[in-house]
Amino acid sequence: MAITSRPFGVTREGKPVTLFTMTNKSGASVSVTDFGAIVTSIIVPDKNGAMADVTLGFDAFDRYEGDHAFMGDIVGRYGNRIANGRFTLDGESYQLALNDGKNHLHGGVSGFNQKLWTATPAEGAGVDSVAMHYVSPDMEENYPGTLDVTCTYSWDDDCNLSIRYEATTDKATHCNLTNHTYFNLAGHDHGTIRDHIVWIDADVVTAVDSGLIPTGGYMPVVGTPLDLREGKLLGEGIDQKDTCVAMVYAGGYDHNYVLRKGSAVAMCAAVFHEESGRLMEVITDQPGVQLYTACTTCCEGGRGGVTYGNYSGLCLETQHYPDTPNHSNFPTTVLRPGEKYDTTTIYAFRVEEDQ
Repeated sequence: MAITSRPFGVTREGKPVTLFTMTNKSGASVSVTDFGAIVTSIIVPDKNGAMADVTLGFDAFDRYEGDHAFMGDIVGRYGNRIANGRFTLDGESYQLALNDGKNHLHGGVSGFNQKLWTATPAEGAGVDSVAMHYVSPDMEENYPGTLDVTCTYSWDDDCNLSIRYEATTDKATHCNLTNHTYFNLAGHDHGTIRDHIVWIDADVVTAVDSGLIPTGGYMPVVGTPLDLREGKLLGEGIDQKDTCVAMVYAGGYDHNYVLRKGSAVAMCAAVFHEESGRLMEVITDQPGVQLYTACTTCCEGGRGGVTYGNYSGLCLETQHYPDTPNHSNFPTTVLRPGEKYDTTTIYAFRVEEDQ
C-alpha cells in the first residue's frame, strides 16, 4: 500500500489544502482532501480490469469551496434535515441556520464540509489510512458544546473503503455525521444511475411531509417504488415516482430507510451496475441510510468538464434518522460529556464476472 500527497489549492483565507491518495496493490485508489474531509475520487476496476472513477467530483479545489451539492463531503455536525432549524435540549432552545428552505440541512451555512481539517496519513501492510481531525467550537452554527471529531478513512487491498467517525463533547449536543459521496458505478461521466440496481434491507422509511421532514411515523415500502428489498432498477423506480406521494415530494429517491438490522454491524445496502460488473456493498452499524438519487442536482464544471445533472449519481448516507432532535421515538442523537460517538461504515467495491 502507498499514500501520496500533493498541494490541492488554497482557501479564500489563504490556507493551503492537501490531497491524499491511497493506492492498493491492484492500482485502485481513494483520494481525500483535508478541506471538508472530502472524498474527491474512488478509482476501481470493472469486470475487464478497466479502471474508472466511480464518484462525482471536480478537478480543481475551488469547486469544493462553497456550494457543490455536498459532493464527497463529511457533513455535520448533523447530517440531514432538522425541522425549522430548531430543537430543545435539556430545557434550552437552539435556533440553527435555515439553509434548506425553512429547514436546517447538513450542519448549516458553514458546516464541517467547509472546514480545514488536520490530516494524519498512515501507511500499513494491506491497508492505508488518513485520519482527519477537527474541533468544532461551542455554538458553531449555534450547536452547543465543543465537539472534538476524528474521521478516519481506510483503504485496503480488497477495495474496502472504511470510514470511522469518532467524537466527544464538553456539553450535551446532537451529533449525526455521515458521508455524502455521489456514486456512479459506470463512471463519474456516465450521466445516469437509472441503469443501477439498488437493494436496501428495510421494510419502512421514515414518513415525511412535503418538505421531506419526518412526521414521526413510518411508511411501509411494500406496494411502492420505495420497496428495494428484492433489488430494483432505479430507472423503473424513478419512472413510477408519481405513484408514491413521498417520491413526488422528493422528485425521486431522497428517503431515510429504517434498517431491519437496527444498530448491529451488517450489510444494509448494495448497488450493482450490470454492464461494468461493478458491485458496491454498504456495511454499517447505523440504524438508517438515506438513499438520494441526485433528484435536484445540477453542477457544471465537474471532473473533465462534465455537467452533473438529475440522477447522475446516488448517495447512500448511513445515519441516524432526519430530525431526530424533534422526535423522541427515534434512536437518539444526543451526545453527552463522558460519552463517545463512534461509528463505522464500509463501502466495499467488488466485481461480478459474466456467468
